Amino acid sequence: MKRCLAALGLVAAFGPALPALADGTGPAHGIAMHGEPLYPADFDHLSYADPDAPRGGTLVQATTGTFDSLNPFIVIGRTAAGVRAYHFASLMERSWDEPFSLYGYVARSIETPADRSWVAFRLNPDARFHDGTPITVDDVQFTMETLREHGTPGFRRNYDRIASVERIGDDGIRFTLNDEADRETPLIIALMPVLSRAYYTQHPIDRTSLDIPLGSGPYRISAVDPGRSIAFSRVEDWWADDLPVFRGMHNFTTLRFDYYRDTAIAIEAFKSGEYNFRRETSAEAWATDYDFPAARRGDVTLLEWPHHRPEGMSGFVFNSRRALFADPRVRRALIYAFDFEWINRTLLYGRYRRADSYFANSDLASHGLPEGAELALLEPLRDIVPAAAFAEPYTVPATDGSGRARENLRTARDLLQDAGWTIDRGTLVDGDGRPFAFEILLNDPSDERIALAYADTLQRLGIQASVRTVDTAQYTARTATFDFDMIRFRWPVTLSPGAEQNLYWGSGSAATEGSRNYAGVEDAAVDALIGALEDARDRDALVAAARALDRVLLWGNYVVPLYYDTVDRIAFWGDLDWVRDADPLYGLVVESMWQVP
Repeated sequence: MKRCLAALGLVAAFGPALPALADGTGPAHGIAMHGEPLYPADFDHLSYADPDAPRGGTLVQATTGTFDSLNPFIVIGRTAAGVRAYHFASLMERSWDEPFSLYGYVARSIETPADRSWVAFRLNPDARFHDGTPITVDDVQFTMETLREHGTPGFRRNYDRIASVERIGDDGIRFTLNDEADRETPLIIALMPVLSRAYYTQHPIDRTSLDIPLGSGPYRISAVDPGRSIAFSRVEDWWADDLPVFRGMHNFTTLRFDYYRDTAIAIEAFKSGEYNFRRETSAEAWATDYDFPAARRGDVTLLEWPHHRPEGMSGFVFNSRRALFADPRVRRALIYAFDFEWINRTLLYGRYRRADSYFANSDLASHGLPEGAELALLEPLRDIVPAAAFAEPYTVPATDGSGRARENLRTARDLLQDAGWTIDRGTLVDGDGRPFAFEILLNDPSDERIALAYADTLQRLGIQASVRTVDTAQYTARTATFDFDMIRFRWPVTLSPGAEQNLYWGSGSAATEGSRNYAGVEDAAVDALIGALEDARDRDALVAAARALDRVLLWGNYVVPLYYDTVDRIAFWGDLDWVRDADPLYGLVVESMWQVP
C-alpha cells in the first residue's frame, strides 16, 4: 500500500510549516523513489560535503569535440559542457549517496499523495534568477509548457504525463497526472529546470543560440569562446548557498571547460598543465600516458577512487533498423566474434571486466535463471520472450585469450548459415550474392584500436567491417537520425532506473529522432517490463523488474557487450581535496571538491 510521504513537521529546515494542500496532508522536505530519503528534515549538509571547505581557485577540465549552442533543452545543436548543471536551477536537487532521493531547491517542499496521482511544490521565497528577479509559479508553469512543446524527447514525454496545472496561493503549484504517469513521474517533474518566462518570451527556446541565457544556478556563464572553451563564475551571495543540500558544495570561484579535437590531444594538454583536473576513462591511457615528469615529481596526483554505481551497458550497437542486423541470429553471431579476453589482455592491460548486463556492478543485474518475482513478471510474456531466457542463464561468449577464438568463430559461422548467409570465395554473402559489409561509426579516435581489432576478427568470417571516425558535428547528426550501421555507445544508468529506459529501449522512441534507442528496439516484452519498472512500489519490485528487463535485452542481442571498470581514475595538478572518508554510491562528486589554500 502506498502512503503519503510526509507530515507538516518535516519542513523545519526550509522555513515555517506551510498550509496543507488538497487532501489535508502536508509538504515534505524531500522525496525518495522508494521508502524514505536518507537525510532527515533537519539535516545540515550532505555526507560528502564539508560546510567549512575553503572557497576560491579555478577548476579547469577538458572535453572533446565542439559546441555551437548554450541551449541544453532542445534536440538541435551541440550544447557547451556544464550549462544545464551549473547555470540553471531545478525544482529539487539530487543527492549522490542514495539510489534516488531529492531535496529542496527552487521548491522548498514537495507533496504527493499515496497513489502519486499528483505532485505539488511550494517555492522557496528566496529563489532568484541571476538578474535578481524572483522565481515564481508563473516561471514553473511556463517551463513545463515550453519544454513539453519544444524540449528534447525526454522532456516532451515526461511532461505529456501532466493532465492539468493548478496554482495554490502565491507560492504553490500542483501538477495533476494522467493515466500515462507512473510512480517516478513526480520525481521527474521535481528535476525540472526552471526557466525565466520573461527572458524566454523574448528569446525563443526552439533554436540554438550562443547568447548567454538568464539562469539561476550556482554559477553563471562568464566567458564563451565558441567551439573552444566555456567558463563559469560562482554567483556571489547565491540565494541557495545555505540550503542543506548545497552547504560545502560549489567551492571554486571559476569553472572552465576547454575543448580538444580528440582524447589524445586532451591528455597531452593536461600533461603540459593546460587544465588541472582530469577523469581518465581509458585504462590503456592510464597505464601508458601518465608517467611524465610532473607526475613523477608529485606535482600531479594520480588516484584510483572506487565507486559503487551501476555501469550501464557499453557496447558496439547494432542498428536493427538495418536489414543487415534485423535477424537476432546475425547479431548473436557477431557477439560471438568479439574476443574480449584477447583485447583486454593485449590492448587494455587487463584492467577491465566484461560487460554482461545492462545494469552491471549492481544488484539490478540478472543472473542465473529467473525465479520469484522476476519469473512472475516474465511468465505472462513467455510467448514473446526468447525461450532461452527461461531455460539457460545468459552468458557473454568467452575465449581463452589467445586471439584465435576458433570455437566461437565456428559458432558464429553456424548462426550465420542458419540465417541464410554463406561463404563465396572468402566473402560472406546472402542468397542474392550480396556481401555482408557494414561500417562502424566512431567519434573518438581512441576507440579505433578496439574497433579495428574487432573488424579483423570479423574478416575471418568473410565479413567486411570498415571503421570510420568522424567529427562531433557529423557524428551527432548521424546518430540523432539513426544514420549508421553500428556505433559504440554506453547507456548511463542509476540505482533507480525508470523513465529514461523508455528513451533507451521503448518502442515509442525507436523512430523518435534524438532518442537514445540507437539499437531500434521495438519489443512488446521490453515495453511491458519498462512499465513494471516504472510502477514498482518498493525496492524489491524495482530489482525484479530491472532483472527481467536486463534478461530480455540481453537475449535480444542488441549490442556487442564491451567492458566496464569499478574505479574512477583521476589526475590533478596542485592541491585539490574532498571529504576523503565519504563514500558516495555514485563515486567522487566534483562539486564537493575544493582547492587547498
